[in-house]
Parts: sequence; structure tokens; C-alpha cells
Amino acid sequence: MTEATDTSIPAPEGDAEIIETDYTLGQDNFETQVGPFGVDIHNPVFLISGLSIIAFVFYALALPEQAAGFFGWLRPALTSNFDWFFMGAANIFVLFCLFLIVSPLGKVRLGGSDATPDYSYIGWFAMLFAAGMGIGLMFYGVSEPMSHFGTSMGGTTVEDGARTDWAPLGGAAGDQAESIRLGMAATIYHWGLHPWAIYAVVALALALFSYNKGLPLTIRSAFYPLLGERVWGWWGHVIDTLAVFATLFGLATSLGFGATQANAGLNELFGVPVSSTTEVILITAITAVALISVVRGLDGGVKILSEINMGLAFLLLLFVLIVGPTVAILTGFADSLLAYVEYLPALAMPLGREDVNFSQGWTAFYWAWWVSWSPFVGMFIARVSRGRTVREFIICVLLIPSLVCVLWMSVFGGTAIQQVVQDGVTAVSEAPLELKLFKMLGELPLSGITSFIGIILVVVFFVTSSDSGSLVIDTITAGGKIDAPVPQRVFWCIFEGAVAIVLLIGGGLAALQAMVISTGLPFTVILLLMCWAIYKGLKSERG
Repeated sequence: MTEATDTSIPAPEGDAEIIETDYTLGQDNFETQVGPFGVDIHNPVFLISGLSIIAFVFYALALPEQAAGFFGWLRPALTSNFDWFFMGAANIFVLFCLFLIVSPLGKVRLGGSDATPDYSYIGWFAMLFAAGMGIGLMFYGVSEPMSHFGTSMGGTTVEDGARTDWAPLGGAAGDQAESIRLGMAATIYHWGLHPWAIYAVVALALALFSYNKGLPLTIRSAFYPLLGERVWGWWGHVIDTLAVFATLFGLATSLGFGATQANAGLNELFGVPVSSTTEVILITAITAVALISVVRGLDGGVKILSEINMGLAFLLLLFVLIVGPTVAILTGFADSLLAYVEYLPALAMPLGREDVNFSQGWTAFYWAWWVSWSPFVGMFIARVSRGRTVREFIICVLLIPSLVCVLWMSVFGGTAIQQVVQDGVTAVSEAPLELKLFKMLGELPLSGITSFIGIILVVVFFVTSSDSGSLVIDTITAGGKIDAPVPQRVFWCIFEGAVAIVLLIGGGLAALQAMVISTGLPFTVILLLMCWAIYKGLKSERG
């Protein structure tokens, strides 16, 4: 995620029908306390989450073999038993958002009936795109369409050490054109409506209960209609602590993917060894850069880096579109959207799946990852969406970023598929996931320059994810404050990098995926309850 502008929160407006006295009744349980070194901690959320993360880091470093075994067992155990839950929950989030669009509740305005938008449509759309999945788009932009295309042609894939036929929806073996459509449809399924519905639920809850109800900008506030004053006690502490864990491990997973891809790109261009040591050095160095950005603050750090990255990403996208198979990309973009609509019911079916490598190895992990990022991205979206109606908010949050993600996948993935199908380039199809982007760029003009830009994009996405993620976690642990002391942000930034390092050492990407699923599972329950709280909150506004 990248933040593209100043997102300071205007004062809440509108009535407070549910919240009769703001949150003053429970304020004794919700105060923040200024502790040593000038930190403004929210007990016990800061202490519990901080100490737990420190203990986790020391455990993984002290007992690496035991940790690796545990992580290796955890991921398949969770995905094989709870894939139906993740898929069913994601479907509910999409249906809930569609219900709000057509419901009279969609007329509610975030910030009160007299609120006006803080940003123009163009600026708002740009920031919705900026809130996207930067490292994920770089890592999977080529690799996922290629993977689904190859396996739907009757190929196989390795998952958790076992070779498993994918054959989604009965497969498309032997039909090359349909395999391309199915591969792109499966990719869009993972980057379209479902993940953005997850983000929309959290963003809407935060915006509604902050701007309309006068509550602090933290996850527990959304549960006031269900829990009342208990949200300021241990129920709220548990909710916010789960949000911290989910966000931290979701970020660590993204940082791990970024490090492995940056390492692969450096090896391809400059012969830098591919090893855990190199990845640890990369994470350490880039976390140090993120610390500088954190200290400089939102405008002096995150905003500048985000603008640089957005410009570079657009130039790289435009370059590949122009020098690549332009006509095939543009026609494939439209055809891929049609294939997505056609295959969506089967792809989203949570029960009776035989394509376990796809439903468990890909989809269940993705939904857990998006859920873990939802406090992170949702808080950013909430902070820039005041003044919009709920209907306007949902339509734009679902459609604008989804279309941008589809365009990105169509340009990069479509180019790679054409290189394999039309030109017989095997280097792209045979490369590991983290190297496919650079192999694809290697077949285009100016490959050295574009591959280097690709490495820079991965690194800067890494930095902006780390520093803006530190700001979000700090806001949650400081009781909803957006101007907590800098030492707290430094603490979270350091430990985001530390968690990514120990997970890579303790089991590689499988360990990162295991932890994001384990934290995403309980937080998915939180999001399901959040839908009911949003409904009650919107009903009170309409009343």
C-alpha cells in the first residue's frame, strides 16, 4: 500500500444517535498513557501486541528448526480445513457490498448529511489506486497469469512439496485459447471484487463510526452497536490486538515477497547471490530507509516516495503496453473481463472443490492475506473518503482499483503469455515465480533499464508499505490517534522487518504464508461481525 497525499482526519460531523455521549462513558478504560521515552501507549493493546511480537521473534531465532517445522505444518493444516470458510466469507463481503449499493442505506453520507468531499474525484481515484497491493502486483503480475494458464493446459504445479494437478473447473487441457481465458479469469478473481470488498467493509466501518459517530479511528469502534461500552474494555482490547497481529504479519508477508523478488532481479542483472543472507540484508537495508521515511512523517516521507513509485509504475506499464503485443493486450483485457464474469460462480464456490491446489494453495491464502491487510488499507481509504455517500463509496472502492488491477495483470501477464504462445519463449514459463517478471522484461527492448526500474519499484513499494504500515499499527495501538510520538512508529517499523526476517529464516515464503493465514482466520470472524455492526450503524443514520 502507498499513501499519496496528506490524509489528516477532519473533525467528525453529523449526529451521534447510537453514540449518545461520544465515547466518554468508557474513557477511563480507553485512555492512552505517556510512558518512558515519550511513547504514548494504549494499555494494554500496545503492551500485549508489542511483547507478543518480541517473544515471537526471539522464539523463531532461538529455535529455528522447531519453528520451521511448525510453520511447515501450520499452512497446509489451516488451508485444508478452512478453505471453505475463507471463500464463503469473501463471498459474503461481496454480497454485502452489493446490497449496500442497491439499498436505501446507500444514501447515507460519511461525515453527516452536510459533509462535502475533501478531495476531487480525480484525486480520490488516484488515492484509491495508491492504496493498492504494490508488492503483490509486482510479484504476481506475470507469475500468476502464467501459472494458471500453464496448469489449466493440463500441466502440474508443486505445492507444499507434492505435485498436484490443478485442473480447475474440469480443466481446459488442449484448448489453448480457453486456457488463456481461464488463467486470466482465475487471476482477476484473486485481484478483483473479492479483495476490494474486504477492504471496503473495513474502510466503511472506520469512516462511519469515526466521522458520523464521533468515535476514535480504531477497529473496536465499529463494534459499539454490538458491544456498547464493553468496546472500551477487554472485548475491544482483543479486537484491536487481533488487528495489530493481522496487519503486522500481512505486511511481513509482503515484505518477504518483495525481498525474494528484489534478490531474484539483482541476481538476474548483476549476479548477486540468491540466498537467505542476501534477503536478510535487503530487508535490513530497506527497513532502514523506511525508518527515515517514518521519522520524516507523512508529507516528508510516505507522500514523496508514493508519488515517485506511482510515476515509475505508470511509465513501466505504458512501456510494456506500447512495445509489447498491444492489440493482443487490449483485446485480451476485454475478453478477460468477460471470462471473469463467466467463470466467477465456479471459481467462488466454497464447497465440493476438487481443484485443491487452486482453492487451498491460492484462494484461501489470498483471502487470508487480503483480510490481514484490511485494517491497513481500510484505514487509509477511510481517511480520504469523508463526504462520499455509502453508495458512491462502495461503487468506486470496488470498481476503480479492481479495473486498475485487471489492467496491470492484462498488460504484464498477457505479454508473458503471448511470448510463450506466439514466440515459443520457454524462459518465462520455466522461471520461478519471483523471476518471471524479469524474464518477461528480458524479451523486450531496453531490458536492462526496465528490469532495474522493476527492482526499484519493488524496493520502494517495500519502503512505503513498511512506513505507512507502521503509521496504521501505531494508530491502532495508540487508541486511534494519528499523531502519536515518532519512537512508537520506529518500534513498529523495526519489528515489521524483524518479523519478515525471522519468518524467512524459519521457513521461507511458506512460513510467511502460514502466519498470515493463522492471523487472517480469526480476523475474518471480526469482519463478518463488522458487517452486522455497519448495518445497524447505517440504519441509525437513516433513522
